[in-house]
Amino acid sequence: MEETAYSAGSGGPDENSAARSGMPEGGILQHLLEIEARAAVLVDDAQAEADRRIREAEERNRADYDEQYRQLVQELEGEFHRKLEEFRAGYDESLEEYRRGLDTLPLDTGAFSALVSSLLLGEQ
Repeated sequence: MEETAYSAGSGGPDENSAARSGMPEGGILQHLLEIEARAAVLVDDAQAEADRRIREAEERNRADYDEQYRQLVQELEGEFHRKLEEFRAGYDESLEEYRRGLDTLPLDTGAFSALVSSLLLGEQ
């Protein structure tokens, strides 16, 4: 078994691990930089995938919202037109009833002519 002796000023086992592994210190740093670069690529890929999924979810939600909105508008417009027709039918019926009531009233053309003359011509 290999013994490792550390001097008081040594950096500990990490300094010697490069020597033990047979890899120069610059090689370890290069290896760590490569690992960091691969990790950065993974993070970028994960972010791109997350962005894509969010965009697709937003598109689906917008399409669902638009469909529900369209259906609600169609339903409300149909209800509006039904109520409008009910109102028009009731209005027409009320107007006809009013006209029938006017037709049953006696006309006093003499009194009407006198009133118009007094208002317009100032005659008494």
